[in-house]
Amino acid sequence: MKIHDLITDTDTLAELCERLAKSDFVTVDTEFMRENTYWPELCLVQIANEEEAAAIDPLADDIDLTPLWDLLCENEEVLKVFHAGGQDVEIVYNFTGKTPHPIFDTQIAMMAISQNEQIGYANLVESWLGITVDKGARFTDWSRRPLTDRQIEYAIGDVTHLSKIFPKILAKLIKTGRGVWLDAEMDKLADPANYANDLEIAWKRIRSPGRNPTVLGRLKGLAAWRETEAQHKNIPRGRIMRDETLADIASHPPKKQADLTKVRGLSNAWKDNDIGKRLMKVLEKAEPLPKDEMPDKPKRGAPLGKEGALVADLLKLLLKIRAREIDVASRLLTRADEMEALAAGVRKLPILEGWRYEVFGKDALELVEGRLAFAVKDGRLLMTHVDDVRAGMMAAAQDEVITASEVG
Repeated sequence: MKIHDLITDTDTLAELCERLAKSDFVTVDTEFMRENTYWPELCLVQIANEEEAAAIDPLADDIDLTPLWDLLCENEEVLKVFHAGGQDVEIVYNFTGKTPHPIFDTQIAMMAISQNEQIGYANLVESWLGITVDKGARFTDWSRRPLTDRQIEYAIGDVTHLSKIFPKILAKLIKTGRGVWLDAEMDKLADPANYANDLEIAWKRIRSPGRNPTVLGRLKGLAAWRETEAQHKNIPRGRIMRDETLADIASHPPKKQADLTKVRGLSNAWKDNDIGKRLMKVLEKAEPLPKDEMPDKPKRGAPLGKEGALVADLLKLLLKIRAREIDVASRLLTRADEMEALAAGVRKLPILEGWRYEVFGKDALELVEGRLAFAVKDGRLLMTHVDDVRAGMMAAAQDEVITASEVG
Protein backbone atom coordinates (compact mmCIF):
# COMPACT_ATOMS: atom_id res chain seq x y z
CA MET A 1 0.00 0.00 0.00
CA LYS A 2 1.27 3.47 -0.87
CA ILE A 3 1.43 5.89 2.08
CA HIS A 4 1.44 9.54 0.99
CA ASP A 5 3.14 12.43 2.71
CA LEU A 6 0.98 14.61 4.94
CA ILE A 7 -1.44 16.50 2.69
CA THR A 8 -1.46 20.24 3.35
CA ASP A 9 -2.84 21.76 0.12
CA THR A 10 -6.13 21.64 -1.75
CA ASP A 11 -4.80 20.45 -5.12
CA THR A 12 -3.14 17.36 -3.67
CA LEU A 13 -6.26 16.62 -1.62
CA ALA A 14 -8.49 16.96 -4.69
CA GLU A 15 -6.30 14.54 -6.67
CA LEU A 16 -6.42 12.00 -3.84
CA CYS A 17 -10.21 12.25 -3.52
CA GLU A 18 -10.63 11.86 -7.28
CA ARG A 19 -8.75 8.56 -7.13
CA LEU A 20 -10.55 7.36 -4.00
CA ALA A 21 -13.90 8.14 -5.63
CA LYS A 22 -13.32 5.11 -7.88
CA SER A 23 -13.04 2.75 -4.90
CA ASP A 24 -15.72 0.43 -3.55
CA PHE A 25 -14.97 1.69 -0.05
CA VAL A 26 -12.73 4.03 1.92
CA THR A 27 -11.77 3.77 5.58
CA VAL A 28 -11.90 7.00 7.55
CA ASP A 29 -10.72 8.23 10.93
CA THR A 30 -10.15 11.61 12.56
CA GLU A 31 -8.04 13.04 15.34
CA PHE A 32 -9.54 15.93 17.26
CA MET A 33 -9.42 17.86 20.52
CA ARG A 34 -12.58 18.64 22.48
CA GLU A 35 -11.64 18.65 26.16
CA ASN A 36 -11.62 22.43 26.47
CA THR A 37 -13.94 23.56 23.67
CA TYR A 38 -17.63 23.37 22.80
CA TRP A 39 -16.94 22.53 19.17
CA PRO A 40 -14.51 19.63 18.56
CA GLU A 41 -11.35 20.97 16.92
CA LEU A 42 -10.53 18.82 13.90
CA CYS A 43 -6.76 18.28 13.82
CA LEU A 44 -6.22 15.44 11.34
CA VAL A 45 -8.18 13.28 8.89
CA GLN A 46 -6.94 9.87 7.77
CA ILE A 47 -8.37 8.07 4.76
CA ALA A 48 -7.46 4.95 2.78
CA ASN A 49 -8.63 2.32 0.33
CA GLU A 50 -6.93 -0.98 -0.40
CA GLU A 51 -4.17 0.65 -2.44
CA GLU A 52 -3.24 3.98 -0.85
CA ALA A 53 -3.57 5.97 2.35
CA ALA A 54 -2.97 9.53 3.49
CA ALA A 55 -3.30 11.87 6.43
CA ILE A 56 -4.80 15.30 5.74
CA ASP A 57 -3.96 18.38 7.81
CA PRO A 58 -7.13 20.50 8.20
CA LEU A 59 -5.14 23.12 10.14
CA ALA A 60 -2.85 23.86 7.18
CA ASP A 61 -3.12 27.42 5.85
CA ASP A 62 -3.47 26.46 2.19
CA ILE A 63 -6.13 23.75 2.33
CA ASP A 64 -9.84 23.66 1.53
CA LEU A 65 -11.51 20.42 2.67
CA THR A 66 -14.37 20.62 0.15
CA PRO A 67 -13.08 17.71 -2.01
CA LEU A 68 -13.00 15.52 1.09
CA TRP A 69 -16.49 16.51 2.25
CA ASP A 70 -17.84 15.90 -1.26
CA LEU A 71 -16.36 12.41 -1.29
CA LEU A 72 -17.77 11.56 2.14
CA CYS A 73 -21.21 13.16 1.91
CA GLU A 74 -22.10 13.44 -1.79
CA ASN A 75 -20.66 10.28 -3.38
CA GLU A 76 -23.21 7.48 -2.94
CA GLU A 77 -21.08 4.92 -4.80
CA VAL A 78 -18.31 4.70 -2.20
CA LEU A 79 -18.95 3.04 1.15
CA LYS A 80 -17.43 4.96 4.08
CA VAL A 81 -16.04 2.65 6.76
CA PHE A 82 -15.41 3.79 10.34
CA HIS A 83 -14.73 2.10 13.65
CA ALA A 84 -16.80 3.50 16.53
CA GLY A 85 -17.46 6.40 14.19
CA GLY A 86 -20.06 8.44 16.08
CA GLN A 87 -17.71 11.31 16.95
CA ASP A 88 -16.10 11.25 13.50
CA VAL A 89 -19.54 11.58 11.90
CA GLU A 90 -20.39 14.43 14.28
CA ILE A 91 -17.32 16.35 13.14
CA VAL A 92 -18.24 15.92 9.47
CA TYR A 93 -21.75 17.12 10.27
CA ASN A 94 -20.41 20.20 12.09
CA PHE A 95 -18.49 21.20 8.96
CA THR A 96 -21.08 20.32 6.33
CA GLY A 97 -24.52 19.92 7.89
CA LYS A 98 -24.48 16.43 6.35
CA THR A 99 -23.30 12.98 7.35
CA PRO A 100 -21.18 10.45 5.44
CA HIS A 101 -23.34 8.08 3.42
CA PRO A 102 -23.48 5.17 2.78
CA ILE A 103 -21.77 4.24 6.02
CA PHE A 104 -20.43 1.14 7.76
CA ASP A 105 -19.14 0.84 11.32
CA THR A 106 -16.93 -2.14 12.13
CA GLN A 107 -17.61 -1.88 15.87
CA ILE A 108 -21.34 -2.26 15.24
CA ALA A 109 -20.71 -5.03 12.69
CA MET A 110 -18.72 -7.03 15.23
CA MET A 111 -21.82 -7.23 17.39
CA ALA A 112 -23.52 -9.30 14.69
CA ILE A 113 -20.72 -11.84 14.27
CA SER A 114 -19.35 -12.10 17.81
CA GLN A 115 -20.33 -11.50 21.42
CA ASN A 116 -18.25 -8.30 21.58
CA GLU A 117 -20.44 -5.45 22.76
CA GLN A 118 -18.06 -2.55 22.04
CA ILE A 119 -14.75 -3.92 20.83
CA GLY A 120 -11.95 -1.36 20.85
CA TYR A 121 -9.86 -0.65 17.78
CA ALA A 122 -6.66 -2.16 19.20
CA ASN A 123 -8.46 -5.40 20.08
CA LEU A 124 -10.08 -5.46 16.64
CA VAL A 125 -6.68 -5.25 14.94
CA GLU A 126 -5.21 -7.86 17.27
CA SER A 127 -8.04 -10.34 16.68
CA TRP A 128 -8.20 -9.99 12.87
CA LEU A 129 -4.60 -9.22 11.90
CA GLY A 130 -2.54 -10.41 14.86
CA ILE A 131 -0.92 -6.96 15.06
CA THR A 132 -0.35 -5.09 18.32
CA VAL A 133 -1.17 -1.41 17.88
CA ASP A 134 1.30 1.07 19.33
CA LYS A 135 -0.79 3.15 21.75
CA GLY A 136 1.99 5.59 22.58
CA ALA A 137 0.58 8.47 20.53
CA ARG A 138 -3.05 7.92 21.51
CA PHE A 139 -3.18 10.76 24.03
CA THR A 140 -1.08 13.22 22.08
CA ASP A 141 -2.02 16.87 21.53
CA TRP A 142 -3.06 16.66 17.89
CA SER A 143 -3.43 20.43 17.58
CA ARG A 144 0.30 21.13 18.03
CA ARG A 145 2.39 21.63 14.92
CA PRO A 146 4.55 20.28 13.47
CA LEU A 147 3.29 16.70 13.80
CA THR A 148 6.00 14.12 14.27
CA ASP A 149 6.56 11.19 11.92
CA ARG A 150 5.52 8.87 14.75
CA GLN A 151 2.23 10.70 15.21
CA ILE A 152 1.41 10.55 11.50
CA GLU A 153 2.41 6.89 11.25
CA TYR A 154 0.21 6.05 14.23
CA ALA A 155 -2.74 7.97 12.79
CA ILE A 156 -2.51 6.45 9.31
CA GLY A 157 -2.33 2.99 10.84
CA ASP A 158 -5.92 3.44 12.00
CA VAL A 159 -7.17 3.41 8.40
CA THR A 160 -4.63 1.07 6.77
CA HIS A 161 -5.41 -1.71 9.24
CA LEU A 162 -9.12 -1.06 8.87
CA SER A 163 -8.90 -1.33 5.06
CA LYS A 164 -7.62 -4.90 5.53
CA ILE A 165 -10.09 -5.85 8.24
CA PHE A 166 -13.28 -4.55 6.61
CA PRO A 167 -13.33 -7.04 3.68
CA LYS A 168 -12.89 -9.89 6.19
CA ILE A 169 -15.78 -8.69 8.33
CA LEU A 170 -17.92 -8.18 5.24
CA ALA A 171 -17.18 -11.72 4.03
CA LYS A 172 -18.26 -13.17 7.37
CA LEU A 173 -21.44 -11.09 7.40
CA ILE A 174 -22.30 -12.36 3.94
CA LYS A 175 -21.56 -15.95 4.97
CA THR A 176 -23.77 -15.72 8.07
CA GLY A 177 -26.51 -13.74 6.31
CA ARG A 178 -26.57 -11.19 9.10
CA GLY A 179 -25.89 -8.07 7.07
CA VAL A 180 -29.57 -7.14 7.13
CA TRP A 181 -29.41 -7.07 10.94
CA LEU A 182 -27.19 -4.02 10.71
CA ASP A 183 -29.18 -1.88 8.28
CA ALA A 184 -31.15 -0.04 10.96
CA GLU A 185 -28.06 0.44 13.13
CA MET A 186 -26.06 1.97 10.27
CA ASP A 187 -28.98 4.21 9.28
CA LYS A 188 -29.16 5.42 12.87
CA LEU A 189 -25.45 6.25 12.85
CA ALA A 190 -25.86 8.27 9.65
CA ASP A 191 -29.04 10.08 10.72
CA PRO A 192 -28.29 13.85 10.71
CA ALA A 193 -30.89 14.34 13.44
CA ASN A 194 -28.50 12.71 15.91
CA TYR A 195 -25.98 15.51 15.39
CA ALA A 196 -28.16 18.56 14.88
CA ASN A 197 -27.55 21.20 17.53
CA ASP A 198 -31.13 22.38 17.95
CA LEU A 199 -31.49 24.71 20.95
CA GLU A 200 -35.20 23.94 21.12
CA ILE A 201 -34.57 20.31 22.03
CA ALA A 202 -31.38 20.68 24.10
CA TRP A 203 -33.43 20.07 27.27
CA LYS A 204 -34.26 16.54 26.13
CA ARG A 205 -30.66 15.48 26.76
CA ILE A 206 -31.11 16.26 30.45
CA ARG A 207 -32.75 13.85 32.81
CA SER A 208 -36.20 15.40 33.19
CA PRO A 209 -37.32 16.28 36.73
CA GLY A 210 -40.82 14.79 36.43
CA ARG A 211 -43.55 15.84 34.00
CA ASN A 212 -44.58 19.20 35.45
CA PRO A 213 -45.09 21.57 32.46
CA THR A 214 -43.91 24.60 34.44
CA VAL A 215 -40.70 22.88 35.54
CA LEU A 216 -40.05 21.50 32.06
CA GLY A 217 -40.65 24.94 30.54
CA ARG A 218 -37.95 26.36 32.77
CA LEU A 219 -35.66 23.43 31.93
CA LYS A 220 -36.15 24.05 28.21
CA GLY A 221 -35.27 27.73 28.55
CA LEU A 222 -32.24 27.04 30.76
CA ALA A 223 -30.88 24.33 28.48
CA ALA A 224 -31.09 26.58 25.41
CA TRP A 225 -29.46 29.41 27.38
CA ARG A 226 -26.59 27.15 28.48
CA GLU A 227 -25.95 26.03 24.88
CA THR A 228 -25.80 29.65 23.72
CA GLU A 229 -23.41 30.62 26.52
CA ALA A 230 -21.15 27.63 25.83
CA GLN A 231 -21.12 28.26 22.08
CA HIS A 232 -20.31 31.93 22.54
CA LYS A 233 -17.39 31.13 24.84
CA ASN A 234 -16.50 27.93 22.93
CA ILE A 235 -16.22 25.90 26.12
CA PRO A 236 -17.91 22.59 27.10
CA ARG A 237 -21.49 23.10 28.29
CA GLY A 238 -20.61 21.47 31.61
CA ARG A 239 -18.20 24.34 32.30
CA ILE A 240 -21.18 26.70 32.28
CA MET A 241 -23.33 24.51 34.50
CA ARG A 242 -23.71 20.79 35.17
CA ASP A 243 -26.90 18.97 34.17
CA GLU A 244 -27.84 18.25 37.80
CA THR A 245 -27.52 21.93 38.69
CA LEU A 246 -29.61 22.96 35.71
CA ALA A 247 -32.36 20.49 36.64
CA ASP A 248 -32.24 21.64 40.27
CA ILE A 249 -32.73 25.29 39.28
CA ALA A 250 -35.62 24.33 36.99
CA SER A 251 -37.30 22.49 39.87
CA HIS A 252 -36.50 25.06 42.58
CA PRO A 253 -35.94 28.43 40.86
CA PRO A 254 -34.32 31.16 42.96
CA LYS A 255 -36.49 34.21 43.60
CA LYS A 256 -33.63 36.66 43.16
CA GLN A 257 -30.08 36.52 41.77
CA ALA A 258 -28.50 36.58 45.22
CA ASP A 259 -30.16 33.22 45.91
CA LEU A 260 -27.99 31.58 43.24
CA THR A 261 -25.26 31.27 45.86
CA LYS A 262 -27.49 28.73 47.62
CA VAL A 263 -27.55 26.47 44.56
CA ARG A 264 -25.21 23.55 44.85
CA GLY A 265 -22.57 23.71 42.14
CA LEU A 266 -22.54 27.51 41.72
CA SER A 267 -19.95 29.87 43.17
CA ASN A 268 -20.62 33.09 45.09
CA ALA A 269 -19.78 35.06 41.95
CA TRP A 270 -23.17 34.13 40.45
CA LYS A 271 -24.96 36.46 42.88
CA ASP A 272 -23.93 39.58 40.96
CA ASN A 273 -22.16 38.60 37.70
CA ASP A 274 -23.52 39.08 34.17
CA ILE A 275 -24.08 35.40 33.45
CA GLY A 276 -26.18 35.15 36.59
CA LYS A 277 -28.26 38.10 35.39
CA ARG A 278 -28.85 36.39 32.05
CA LEU A 279 -29.89 33.20 33.82
CA MET A 280 -32.46 35.08 35.93
CA LYS A 281 -33.91 36.69 32.80
CA VAL A 282 -34.37 33.23 31.29
CA LEU A 283 -36.28 32.13 34.39
CA GLU A 284 -38.46 35.25 34.29
CA LYS A 285 -39.42 34.65 30.65
CA ALA A 286 -39.88 30.87 30.89
CA GLU A 287 -43.37 29.60 30.09
CA PRO A 288 -44.88 26.18 30.80
CA LEU A 289 -43.97 23.56 28.24
CA PRO A 290 -46.75 23.29 25.60
CA LYS A 291 -48.84 20.14 25.72
CA ASP A 292 -47.63 19.00 22.31
CA GLU A 293 -44.01 19.12 23.52
CA MET A 294 -44.56 17.14 26.70
CA PRO A 295 -42.50 13.92 26.85
CA ASP A 296 -44.42 10.70 26.43
CA LYS A 297 -45.27 8.78 29.52
CA PRO A 298 -43.09 5.69 29.96
CA LYS A 299 -44.68 2.81 28.08
CA ARG A 300 -45.27 0.14 30.66
CA GLY A 301 -47.62 -2.74 31.12
CA ALA A 302 -48.73 -3.85 34.53
CA PRO A 303 -46.27 -3.06 37.35
CA LEU A 304 -43.52 -5.65 37.41
CA GLY A 305 -43.77 -6.56 41.05
CA LYS A 306 -41.69 -9.36 42.53
CA GLU A 307 -42.93 -12.04 40.13
CA GLY A 308 -42.52 -9.81 37.11
CA ALA A 309 -38.97 -8.98 38.17
CA LEU A 310 -38.22 -12.70 38.34
CA VAL A 311 -39.63 -13.15 34.83
CA ALA A 312 -37.39 -10.31 33.62
CA ASP A 313 -34.42 -12.08 35.20
CA LEU A 314 -35.35 -15.27 33.33
CA LEU A 315 -35.51 -13.30 30.09
CA LYS A 316 -32.01 -11.94 30.75
CA LEU A 317 -30.81 -15.51 31.31
CA LEU A 318 -32.46 -16.57 28.04
CA LEU A 319 -30.70 -13.68 26.30
CA LYS A 320 -27.32 -14.87 27.55
CA ILE A 321 -28.02 -18.39 26.34
CA ARG A 322 -29.20 -17.28 22.92
CA ALA A 323 -26.32 -14.83 22.43
CA ARG A 324 -23.87 -17.62 23.25
CA GLU A 325 -25.60 -20.10 20.95
CA ILE A 326 -25.54 -17.88 17.87
CA ASP A 327 -22.38 -15.92 18.77
CA VAL A 328 -23.86 -12.44 18.74
CA ALA A 329 -23.64 -9.49 21.14
CA SER A 330 -26.70 -9.50 23.37
CA ARG A 331 -26.93 -5.71 23.09
CA LEU A 332 -27.71 -6.03 19.39
CA LEU A 333 -30.72 -8.23 20.20
CA THR A 334 -32.32 -6.22 22.98
CA ARG A 335 -31.76 -4.25 26.19
CA ALA A 336 -32.73 -4.71 29.82
CA ASP A 337 -35.53 -2.12 29.78
CA GLU A 338 -37.15 -3.83 26.80
CA MET A 339 -37.12 -7.20 28.54
CA GLU A 340 -38.65 -5.64 31.64
CA ALA A 341 -41.40 -4.14 29.47
CA LEU A 342 -42.04 -7.56 27.89
CA ALA A 343 -42.26 -9.13 31.35
CA ALA A 344 -44.72 -6.38 32.36
CA GLY A 345 -47.06 -7.16 29.48
CA VAL A 346 -46.00 -4.71 26.76
CA ARG A 347 -46.18 -6.31 23.32
CA LYS A 348 -45.36 -3.46 20.92
CA LEU A 349 -41.59 -3.72 21.10
CA PRO A 350 -38.68 -3.93 18.60
CA ILE A 351 -37.84 -7.32 20.06
CA LEU A 352 -41.12 -8.65 18.66
CA GLU A 353 -40.54 -7.37 15.12
CA GLY A 354 -38.47 -8.41 12.11
CA TRP A 355 -35.30 -10.43 12.48
CA ARG A 356 -35.12 -9.82 16.23
CA TYR A 357 -38.41 -11.67 16.65
CA GLU A 358 -37.16 -14.64 14.64
CA VAL A 359 -33.80 -14.79 16.41
CA PHE A 360 -34.84 -14.08 20.00
CA GLY A 361 -38.23 -12.41 20.45
CA LYS A 362 -40.29 -15.48 19.59
CA ASP A 363 -38.66 -17.56 22.32
CA ALA A 364 -38.76 -14.65 24.76
CA LEU A 365 -42.51 -14.31 24.24
CA GLU A 366 -43.03 -18.05 24.66
CA LEU A 367 -41.04 -17.97 27.90
CA VAL A 368 -43.18 -15.14 29.28
CA GLU A 369 -46.37 -16.93 28.25
CA GLY A 370 -45.31 -20.23 29.80
CA ARG A 371 -44.53 -22.22 26.67
CA LEU A 372 -40.76 -22.38 27.13
CA ALA A 373 -38.68 -23.77 29.97
CA PHE A 374 -35.06 -24.13 31.02
CA ALA A 375 -33.32 -27.49 30.95
CA VAL A 376 -29.85 -28.84 31.68
CA LYS A 377 -28.29 -31.29 29.24
CA ASP A 378 -24.73 -32.56 29.43
CA GLY A 379 -23.92 -29.81 31.89
CA ARG A 380 -25.18 -27.02 29.58
CA LEU A 381 -28.18 -24.80 30.23
CA LEU A 382 -30.63 -24.98 27.32
CA MET A 383 -34.15 -23.92 26.42
CA THR A 384 -36.88 -26.42 25.64
CA HIS A 385 -40.56 -26.14 24.76
CA VAL A 386 -42.96 -27.22 27.48
CA ASP A 387 -44.90 -29.35 24.96
CA ASP A 388 -41.71 -31.24 24.14
CA VAL A 389 -41.08 -31.88 27.83
CA ARG A 390 -44.63 -33.20 28.28
CA ALA A 391 -44.35 -35.38 25.19
CA GLY A 392 -41.08 -36.79 26.47
CA MET A 393 -42.57 -37.52 29.87
CA MET A 394 -45.57 -39.24 28.32
CA ALA A 395 -43.34 -41.33 26.07
CA ALA A 396 -41.19 -42.33 29.04
CA ALA A 397 -44.28 -43.28 31.02
CA GLN A 398 -45.59 -45.42 28.17
CA ASP A 399 -42.23 -47.19 27.92
CA GLU A 400 -42.40 -47.98 31.63
CA VAL A 401 -45.92 -49.39 31.23
CA ILE A 402 -44.83 -51.57 28.32
CA THR A 403 -41.77 -52.78 30.22
CA ALA A 404 -43.88 -53.59 33.27
CA SER A 405 -46.38 -55.57 31.17
CA GLU A 406 -43.61 -57.52 29.51
CA VAL A 407 -42.16 -58.46 32.89
CA GLY A 408 -45.60 -59.50 34.14
